[in-house]
Amino acid sequence: MAIPVSEPVPIHYPWLGSNWEIDALQTRAALANVNISWLVLDHYSLDARWEKKLRPATSHLMVIDDLADRHHDCDALLDQNLGRQLDDYAAHVPPDCAVLAGSDYVLLRPEFILARPASLKRRARPDFKHLLITMGGVDKDNVTVEVLSALRQCELPPDFHITIVMGSGSPWLEKVRHAANSLPWQAEVKVNVNNMAELMASSDLAIGAAGSTAWERCCLGLPSIMVVLADNQQIIAQMLSRAGAAFTIESASAVATKLPEFLSKLVNNASLRSTTAKAAGRIVDGDGVRRVIQAMKNI
Repeated sequence: MAIPVSEPVPIHYPWLGSNWEIDALQTRAALANVNISWLVLDHYSLDARWEKKLRPATSHLMVIDDLADRHHDCDALLDQNLGRQLDDYAAHVPPDCAVLAGSDYVLLRPEFILARPASLKRRARPDFKHLLITMGGVDKDNVTVEVLSALRQCELPPDFHITIVMGSGSPWLEKVRHAANSLPWQAEVKVNVNNMAELMASSDLAIGAAGSTAWERCCLGLPSIMVVLADNQQIIAQMLSRAGAAFTIESASAVATKLPEFLSKLVNNASLRSTTAKAAGRIVDGDGVRRVIQAMKNI
């Protein structure tokens, strides 16, 4: 597949922090003495030009993408987004490229697959006693504190329990702890957890970023209110909202008004929580890793 000379560099090219040709040469050099069956590329800054340079270094090349906005030279392309189809990439990949598109190919750690049966079973009679808040490990814009502040406007059960998950590298960790301690409900801040599937499975609702953790919540049938924190999260948020699997707050600035509105709908409506949980569980069945591996074996 030839790329026109006038083809612009990817829109996110500055994220690379280097010249793509230099990066390709350095990557080739790093792989010079390694026998590679598959090289997997997951980077918005790179396209078919970089991939062509790496072809001699590997037997096969896979690209992970979710923008469908640039050309690729690869044997397989994975886009896990709900609603993605082969046609979205037809003009961007070689004719013989295997396009693995849609939420059937979501890649999840084994812990989520193992927790799925019990998690789905407990959604049959949905309680509303445990809220999980996870806005990303770093939460660079301090959205967690915005969420906790908005919760003060909400009428929640007196025995309500809130779990907040943060990373140790967050600059807002102490502010989050202070905000959590001042809430009228029991709240705890957990740092660098290694049991996220267990926490999700034991929660009745999640408030989280509209990123890849959305697929983990779907696998476990966990109803969620998502906050869009980056442009590349818009697609996930839109598709999950349309499917009835989540409620979406379009930006961090809208948390103060939208979060109380959504919670007022969910607090006393077990039927809505149950419907949302079922819709989420249908989207991701946890078998994506097996399907991707099988597709790679068939190439």
